[in-house]
Amino acid sequence: MSPTADFHAMAAREAVKSYRWYLRRSPQAAARFLAELDRAIQEIIDNPERHSQHLAGTQMVPLRRFPYYIVYHVDNQSIAIIAVAHGKRKRGYWRRRIRNA
Repeated sequence: MSPTADFHAMAAREAVKSYRWYLRRSPQAAARFLAELDRAIQEIIDNPERHSQHLAGTQMVPLRRFPYYIVYHVDNQSIAIIAVAHGKRKRGYWRRRIRNA
């Protein structure tokens, strides 16, 4: 059975906010962002242990062609998406979410 990925509420808001930011500038860029986000999430689901260790016991995968990365935590067959973080944002700002994932 393949693991499932669940978004922390704040990570979901970050993804929507980022998508909307791209949408205001270009529908094509917004579509590419969403496709890349979907691709990265599927990559995490397919092989959750593949990516390097990050902060506080999490792992991360950068998005291609976008300055974002997905922070996630693996626990048994569950994957918690902790953040969809912009690369220029303060590192580790999302740590307090781990308890609430």
